[in-house]
Amino acid sequence: MASILKPSMRAAETNICRQCFRLQARRNITSISTQNPKSEIRSRSNNISSTTRPSQAVRARPILTKQNARPFSSTPPACAYKTIEEAKARTKIGPFSWQAGVLFLLAGAGLTVYFRYEKARMARARVAEANKGVGKPLVGGPFHLTDMHGREFTEQDLKGKYSLVYFGFTHCPDICPEELDKMAGMIDIVREKYGDVLKPVFISCDPARDTPEVMRRYLVDFHKDILGMTGTWQEVKDVCRAYRVYFSTPPDVQPGQDYLVDHSIYFYLMDPEGDFVEAIGRNFTVEAAGRVIGDHVADWRGKIEK
Repeated sequence: MASILKPSMRAAETNICRQCFRLQARRNITSISTQNPKSEIRSRSNNISSTTRPSQAVRARPILTKQNARPFSSTPPACAYKTIEEAKARTKIGPFSWQAGVLFLLAGAGLTVYFRYEKARMARARVAEANKGVGKPLVGGPFHLTDMHGREFTEQDLKGKYSLVYFGFTHCPDICPEELDKMAGMIDIVREKYGDVLKPVFISCDPARDTPEVMRRYLVDFHKDILGMTGTWQEVKDVCRAYRVYFSTPPDVQPGQDYLVDHSIYFYLMDPEGDFVEAIGRNFTVEAAGRVIGDHVADWRGKIEK
């Protein structure tokens, strides 16, 4: 009886094992299909890192496709032409265009103007430095005079502003009135552009006849800002010597005596420190002389009283 039941029990056991295996396989397939791929990848990476050493870990590299591949540069190509004719026209023109030509011409004109201005400025600076000399100034220096209001006036009163000094006399028939008219024009040109930066001074070379009252009545016809100066014969001679002005008035003049007066015809421009800058002769027009004075005023880097 036992020998008969053994084969039947073995066959039933085999069938049961096969059914259990199939059922287990179905469960595994279902669990794999429902599992999140990301969690599966993480679990696999954790298993790999736990079973391998850090030196043997392989870093996962992203797979580049046409959809997610990045271009080498995000800047669009500069030579992208819409048509073939546009490309041919661009090739004929080359790298230059009319805009580039205009910019080149403007830059060249600007540099030319700048270098010419700097050249003129450096020339004026050289003239001013050369005229200052070493020690005693070549032109200018201490003097003592009396102005047309009866007040004392020295070289210290010239400081603080640019000074325009002219030597003449009130009985001059033609040259002095002409030069004083030019002086009035220079004053107006400089004042209009730079303000009250110029002190005009008229020094008489005829102290015997040019009293303060005579100077005041004479100069009011030319410009209200011209300040007249006079003094004794020796004081006038000293200031003429300081400014290198030719002076021919005789020292002992009797009342009513007729005599000749001769002098140099220059305007002497002095800077705010009392140093000689430039001599302006009769060859200068009013506009040219005003421009010369204005250029020196513009070059001055110190303080100017106004």
